[in-house]
Amino acid sequence: MSRYLNRAFFSVGVLGIALGALQGCKPNTNTTAAATGDASKSFVAPGKYDEFYNVVSGGFNGQIGIYGIPSGRLFRIVPVFSQSAESGYGFSEETKPMLNTSHGFVPWDDLHHIALSQTKGEHDGRWAFANGNNTPRLARIDLNTFRTAEILEIPNSAGNHASPFITENSEYVVAATRFSVPLDDQNGDVPINTYKQNFKGSISFVAVDPGSGKMSIAFQIRTPGVNFDLSRAGKGKSNGWFFFSCYNSEQANTLLEVNASAKDKDFVLALNWKKAEEYVKAGKGKKQAVKYAHNVYSDANHSATSEMITEVLELDPADCPDMLYFIPCPKSPHGTDVDPTGEYIVASGKLAASIPVFSFDKIQKAIADKAFDGDYSGIPVIKYEAALKGEVQKPGLGPLHTEFDGKGNAYTSMFVSSEIVKWSLDNLQVLDRVPTYYSIGHLSIPGGPTAKPHGKYMIAYNKITKDRYLPTGPELTQSAQLYDISGEKMKLILDFPTTGEPHYAEAIPAALIKDKQVKIFKIEENAHPYAAKGEGQAKVERKGNEVHVWMTAIRSHLTPDNIEGVKLGDNVYFHVTNLEQDWDVPHGFAIKGANNAEILIMPGETQTLQWKADRVGIFPFYCTDFCSALHQEMQGYLRVSPTVSNTPLTFSTGTNKPAVTPTEGADKSSSK
Repeated sequence: MSRYLNRAFFSVGVLGIALGALQGCKPNTNTTAAATGDASKSFVAPGKYDEFYNVVSGGFNGQIGIYGIPSGRLFRIVPVFSQSAESGYGFSEETKPMLNTSHGFVPWDDLHHIALSQTKGEHDGRWAFANGNNTPRLARIDLNTFRTAEILEIPNSAGNHASPFITENSEYVVAATRFSVPLDDQNGDVPINTYKQNFKGSISFVAVDPGSGKMSIAFQIRTPGVNFDLSRAGKGKSNGWFFFSCYNSEQANTLLEVNASAKDKDFVLALNWKKAEEYVKAGKGKKQAVKYAHNVYSDANHSATSEMITEVLELDPADCPDMLYFIPCPKSPHGTDVDPTGEYIVASGKLAASIPVFSFDKIQKAIADKAFDGDYSGIPVIKYEAALKGEVQKPGLGPLHTEFDGKGNAYTSMFVSSEIVKWSLDNLQVLDRVPTYYSIGHLSIPGGPTAKPHGKYMIAYNKITKDRYLPTGPELTQSAQLYDISGEKMKLILDFPTTGEPHYAEAIPAALIKDKQVKIFKIEENAHPYAAKGEGQAKVERKGNEVHVWMTAIRSHLTPDNIEGVKLGDNVYFHVTNLEQDWDVPHGFAIKGANNAEILIMPGETQTLQWKADRVGIFPFYCTDFCSALHQEMQGYLRVSPTVSNTPLTFSTGTNKPAVTPTEGADKSSSK
C-alpha cells in the first residue's frame, strides 16, 4: 500500500497545540480593526430591499432560515424536517404526511446543508434543497412560495451528511452516507467490531425533474465502508464528475478521534457519474429491496401525500470499472470544493497545516497513465503528486471549507485559529487573513459554489459566540459575521445572531426570485376536498364519531362561530378556508385544549386542525394571527355534551339560537 496510507499517529505535541488553540477561541491576530466593522455598508433603509436572499441551514432545529444580505435581517423560518407550532406545519392534517418515513412519523431532523438549483452552473432561483442528517432525507423547497414541496427518504444511508450537492444543470442532487452500516438488504444483526467485513457506504443519485422539480432515486453506488463528509460536483471542464471528502479509511468503529486519525492520509473520492449513467443504461444495476418514503405537497389541494417505495437500483464498483478513484489527501478532510472553472479541487484536512489543490487535468492524465499507488478495497488510488497542482502553505489551523469570488481568489475557513484566509488560485499564496468570532465552521459567498460567484460579500458561520452578544444563560445564540470582499482586503461590516446552528448557506440575488413570489392562492382554484369557498358553503357534519367542520375565515369573523352537539370522545376536524384574496392576510385557528398546535392559513388556502373532545363543557376557539382592528373579536364557541346526550348537531354565525334542552331533538346535521 502507499506510504500515504501508512499508519502515522499524532504526536502528543501537535495534538496538544491543536487542543490548546481550540480552548482559546480568539485568534492571535490583531482584532482591533475587525472588531470595529463598518455597519453603514450593511444598512438597508426602511422600504428598501436587501440585495441577496441568504438561505441558511438551521442545524438541530431542522428548519431553514431566510436572511437578507447585507442587512442580516431574519425574514422567516421555513419549516422543513421539524414540526412548527408557529405555522402548524407537521401538526395540520394536510402537512403531517410530509414527515412520514419508513420508521413512521418522524417530526425532527438535523438540517446541515443547503443547495440551490442551477442552470449552466449558475443559480436559477427555482428550488432550494436541504438534507436531513439524522433520519436520512432530502427536501426540496419551492422558492416561489418558500415552502417545503417534497421530502424523499434515502435508503441504505445512516447520517445523510454529504448532501445535498447538485450538478450544474440540476440533473441530480447527490447524497452520500456519513456512517457506513450494513446496507438495507444485508443482515444488520452483526457484531459492531465486524465493521471491515460488513459495513458499507452508499452514494445516492437523486434525479430532479427539470419541469416540476420532483425527485426520484435514479441509482445508488455501493462504496467501501468509509465516512463521507462533504462534496461538490464538477463544473465546466469537470462536468460529469463528483468529488467527495471521506475519512475513517482506517474503518474504525470506536473512539474515532484517535482511531480514525491514525493514517497520514485519507481520501477524496472522484466519481465519474457520466460513466455511472452508462453502466445503468447497460443494465449493470441490480434492483435491491428497500423501503423508503416519498412525500409531496400540492399547492392545488393544499395537502401532502406519502408513498412508500420498495426498491432501488444499485451499482457495485466491482462490476463498473473506471467509475471511482481515490485521491490521497490530508487526514480527516471536511470540505472538497471546486473552483468556478472546474479545474481546481480544494481539499481541506481538518488536522493539516496545508491545503492541497488538485488539478482536474492532472487527475485525468493520471487516470489515462494509470499513475496509481495501489488500490483501496478494489478502487484505484491515484498518486498524490500526480493529481496535485500544489499546496497552500501555512494557511492557518484547521482548514474546513473553501469558496470562491470569481476573481481568481479562494477563501478558506480555519476552525482552530478562528479566521478566514484569502489565497490565490494561481500561485497558491496567502493574500489576506481576517479573524472570526469564534471557531468558524462554514463560510458562504453569494454564488460561491457556482460557475458565477458574485464576489461582493462573505458570511462566516461560527460555532462559538462567547462575548459577542448579551448573555442568555448557559446557552448563547449562534453567531454570523458579514465581510466585504469587494476590495483587496476583507473587512468586517456586520455581526449578527442566527437561529439554530447554521452549518452552511447559499445566497442568491434577490432579483432572481423577488418578483416571482406567490402572493395568494386563488380561491376558485382551491381543490381541497373540504374547502368552503364562501360562507354559504360552511357546514358541520357527523360521520360516526368524527365531526367535520367546513369553516371560513375572513376579517373579522369565523363561520360558523357557534357549534353545538359535539359529544364527549368525538374527533373534531376543523377544515378552515381563508377567504381573503389580499396579499399577506393569513388567518390562524386554535381551540382550547388542543394537544397539537394552531394552524396558519394563507389567503385562499384550506388547512385542517384535528381536536379531541376529551371533556364536557364550552370551548372557545379564535384566530391566532392578527388580521384587523377587530381581530380580538374573531372568535367562537364549541359545546361538548355527554356521550348519551341528545343535543342536536347545530351551527350558526350571527344568530343567538334559543336554548335547546337535552330532550329536544336527536343528533342530526342542521343548516344555518
